Parts: sequence; C-alpha cells; structure tokens
Amino acid sequence: MTPAEPSIRNVSDTAKWAAFFRAKESERKDALFRDPFAARLAGERGAEAARRMSGGDWAWAARTYLFDDIIGRCIAEGADTVVNLAAGMDARPYRMALSGSLRWFEVDLPEILAEKERLLAGETPACHLERVPLDLADVEARRVLFARIGSQSLRAVILSEGLLLYLAPDQVAELARDLATPPSFRDWIVDLASPGLLKMLQEKLVREAHAAAPMRFAPAEGPLFFEPYGWKPAEVYSLFRTAVQKRRIGFPMRLLALLPESSGRQGKRPWGGVCRLTRRD
Repeated sequence: MTPAEPSIRNVSDTAKWAAFFRAKESERKDALFRDPFAARLAGERGAEAARRMSGGDWAWAARTYLFDDIIGRCIAEGADTVVNLAAGMDARPYRMALSGSLRWFEVDLPEILAEKERLLAGETPACHLERVPLDLADVEARRVLFARIGSQSLRAVILSEGLLLYLAPDQVAELARDLATPPSFRDWIVDLASPGLLKMLQEKLVREAHAAAPMRFAPAEGPLFFEPYGWKPAEVYSLFRTAVQKRRIGFPMRLLALLPESSGRQGKRPWGGVCRLTRRD
C-alpha cells in the first residue's frame, strides 16, 4: 500500500480490517477468542488500515465475542446449518469447536472467496464448509440460493456480521423479507448502529475510506426495524456494555455502563450492538 493509496478501497477491504483486530485480540493472554488465522487473513492491508484509522479495538473484540457466543448457543439448540452472508475473511469454520455434521455456507464476492481459499489452502475446517461465490445484490440469485439451503436444512442460523451497515434501508428490508421466506431459517444474527453512532463513524473515517465504503444503515427504530419484515429481536447486546463486562474498557469510561440500557430506539445516542433475531411465526 502506497501513502497515496486509500486505506479502504472498497467494502471488501473492511474484511481485512476486521481480521486485523481479531488477530490483535488473539494475542492477549485473556483473549475472548482465539483466531490463529486472523493475521494471515488480514495481511498488510488490514494492518495498515487499522493504523490509519486507529481506535475501537474493544468494539471489534466485543462484536466477535458476541457473534461467537450466539452462534454456539444456536447450534446447541439444534441449528444444523450456518449461512454467513458477506463472510469476508471470517475463519469460524476453522477456529470454532464445531461438529463435523454441521453445514456451513460462506457467501461473498468471487474475488474475496478466491483470495480466502488461497490464504487458507492446506487448512481443514471443523465442519462441512461450502463457499458460494455470489454478489448478494443479485436478488434473484440469492433467492435461489436461500431456497436451496432452506430446503436442505432443518434449522438454519444466518450471520450478517459487518454487512448491513453498508446497505441502504430498503436493501436491508428486502434482504430481511428474503431471509424470512425459507421456513427453516430460524435465527439471524446482526450487528447494528444507532443514527448517533453512524454520524460519529462517518466523521471519524478518513475521507477516502468513507467514499469507498460508505456507511448507510442505522435505523432509528433500532432492532425493531426488522419486525415488519418477518423478524423480531430476541436478544440485544450493547458492544460498549459487553466490552466493560469483559474488561476491554477502563475506568472512568466504565461508569457509562451504569446508564440504563435499551433494546429499542437509540436515536442520537452513539450505540452499537449485536442482536439475535428470530422469525415472527
């Protein structure tokens, strides 16, 4: 990466950015998770992006920890399929303790999955892994995919970590409807930002990064945004409160965790969280 080259050229680079923070958390003696593949997947681009846009280590760690925890509980409750939308450089099929009978689908752009395939060549996933090269903006193609996976599953959990923030509200609504169509799609794990946090992130990002990967989705309704489209919030966790509980944020910032928490509208409050959505049957 040259000094004149932007830190984030497109949404795909945000996957390497996230991998860098997973690698950093994994180096801690008290790590919330271990990802031995993260540094390899992040590469120099992920490290450089993190250096240029420093800060927020605790949020990345908390988000990964929460996704891991909810995924594990969904599987323990009977999920036989995981569908990771915009999987990026995620390595969960390799690093988590999973049953060999679990079916895991990674969906992302062909070039991203091809690079990931190269970086993880020789590694063996713990479960049955299928990579699906697909542009999720292709509505018809994704509906065909969802129908295929849905017909082959008893209970599926959907992941969209780091995806929705880059979509327009109408795109998120359409995706939510599509995911609610297969009866076996029972759980959907998402990360959300409030309008207040979105504004803060937009102001903090370097200009080139924001132009390449603009952040757009921060519903004023919070997790309740999804209810008209077939999903209801079952669990809502604040990234900040989780980071405080896991001692990733120090005093005096910890005092802010004493403020009342809300799983509904967040408004101007700079709030980010992870939500487990379930079908509205």
